[in-house]
Amino acid sequence: MRMIQESDLDAAIAAGVLEQGQVDRLLAFLKSRPEPSPRARFDFSHILWYAGALIIIGAMGLFSTLAFEQIGGKALTVTALVYAAIALSIAHWLWHRPGLRIPAGLLVAVAVSMTPLAIYGVQANFNLWPDPFQAPASYNDFYEWINGSWVYMDIGTVLVGLLALRFYPFPFVTAIMAGALWFLSMDLTPWLFYGEDWYWGAREDVSMWFGLAVILVAVAVDLRKWPAGDFAFWLHLCGIVAFWGGLTMHDSDSEVAKAIYCLINVVLVLLAVFLVRRVYAVFGAIGIAIYLGHLADEVFADSLLFPIALSAIGLGLIAAGIFYFRRRSQIMAWLTDNLPPALQRLRPAHARQPG
Repeated sequence: MRMIQESDLDAAIAAGVLEQGQVDRLLAFLKSRPEPSPRARFDFSHILWYAGALIIIGAMGLFSTLAFEQIGGKALTVTALVYAAIALSIAHWLWHRPGLRIPAGLLVAVAVSMTPLAIYGVQANFNLWPDPFQAPASYNDFYEWINGSWVYMDIGTVLVGLLALRFYPFPFVTAIMAGALWFLSMDLTPWLFYGEDWYWGAREDVSMWFGLAVILVAVAVDLRKWPAGDFAFWLHLCGIVAFWGGLTMHDSDSEVAKAIYCLINVVLVLLAVFLVRRVYAVFGAIGIAIYLGHLADEVFADSLLFPIALSAIGLGLIAAGIFYFRRRSQIMAWLTDNLPPALQRLRPAHARQPG
């Protein structure tokens, strides 16, 4: 599309198409608007930025060694705070440099990721572990095992992430928060079922309901347009992983329950269209495939026609995907025009945009 220059507007005035007052108001409006964000891209520099940030986060968390922990709780907290301060200082300097908000935001995420280490150091130094639960064996177990003593670290990470987003609105910070929320969904299980002989299924129940709550929060975040980026993506991903994972891990001998499981996954696929979030379609499709695998292994194990019927269903789904790909703009427009206002208000802001 041809870019319109001020000389074009002058020509339109001379031809009588526009009036000078209209052009002046248009130019004043355009000058008052913020500069549009550059088109999203992912090149080699982005790979280096993300790889560097993830290496730092992993080094101070997942890949920390026992020798690192033996320096003591107070030293761990000081180390975490120094790392966070250095990362934030560099991030603040980069944040105001043109084209460098991505590495700046990643360093903010690094600073937020120091939160569990800082809290762990305080708890270890003053032995501030919750009374019902024992002190965990080591800090790197935070990324591997469920423990009720981790909940303060989970909650603290989420709160620090919210504070960071207040000053540095960068979407990847929500990835750190989403990870903490996912851990929290599991670490809450000993709290909710303490005093009982809590079974593995209890974690599945907590994960499922916690995931559903995170999905609702993600939908609420999606209801408004965020000019700085997609802040709801990681919440949607965290929520569906927790919900779908807990739902799928449930074991039942009832064919009715298994059919309901398949129906829920069908709803997830439809939800992907409603919310314009592909992640729900991915997990929904996997869930449907799991149910069809169950039917093939147990219900229709001796049926010659079942694989043929499934092949026909698969071809139908491919055809439906092609139809949606070619007509997704018309489908979105139809939803915008025909959904009741109450449902329309529940759609994300980006899904309500025309075209």
